[in-house]
Amino acid sequence: MNIPKTVRSIGNYAFEDCSRLTSVVIPEGVTSIGSGAFNGCSSLTSVVIPVGVTSIGSGAFNGCSSLTSVVIPVGVTSIGSYAFQNCSSLTSVVIPVGVTSIGIHAFWNCSGLTSVVIPESVRSIGNFAFQDCSSLTSVVILEGITTIVVGAFNGCSSLTSVVIPKSVTSIGRSAFHGCSGLTSVVIPEGVISIGSYAFSSCGSLTSITLPPTLKDVNAPVVDPSCVITVPKGYAEKYRRWFPKNRIVEAEE
Repeated sequence: MNIPKTVRSIGNYAFEDCSRLTSVVIPEGVTSIGSGAFNGCSSLTSVVIPVGVTSIGSGAFNGCSSLTSVVIPVGVTSIGSYAFQNCSSLTSVVIPVGVTSIGIHAFWNCSGLTSVVIPESVRSIGNFAFQDCSSLTSVVILEGITTIVVGAFNGCSSLTSVVIPKSVTSIGRSAFHGCSGLTSVVIPEGVISIGSYAFSSCGSLTSITLPPTLKDVNAPVVDPSCVITVPKGYAEKYRRWFPKNRIVEAEE
């Protein structure tokens, strides 16, 4: 389907539940895609979002279970809540520099998504944004984000690698809960708080390295079998939050 070039915005729920729609070309000149615009278009396999679009509304492509790839153009500043929720065939998404916010559940249950890079322009990620992306193996979060929110990557069972930038100051409850492929994590200096169950049920996680800056920890954070490496001289301080017999002080 080709949308006429005279169109400047796609309204809320404009094509909701058009289950036979297989492809759509959004013309240049469109600046916004409204809430639920393509919600439930379960046969939609491809969509071209042109340069000029600045916002993707809440639930815009929710339930587009046949959608395999999305290129979000430079110029988009916000990805709404539930925007690509339940896009279970989505294997690739490019989040461009310029995006400042990713809404809650934005990519929830995108079970085919394998990797994601969150650019330095992003300042906020909504709760459970990438929950249950069970094929996600790699996450790179570039400098800029200060908070990894509640349940951000909860249930990403294939995740083997995550880079947490030095700009992060807090890691929310259950942020990486159930990431059973993670084997080791380094928490950078600057993080002052970690929420409960942030790295629990991570069955392969054998090592976590903590910074000297922690002030607020809601235990338990990790499973009891995990080795916890702390800075030299900090073992006593961290024993109130972590199992005594699993704490190891780093060599200077």
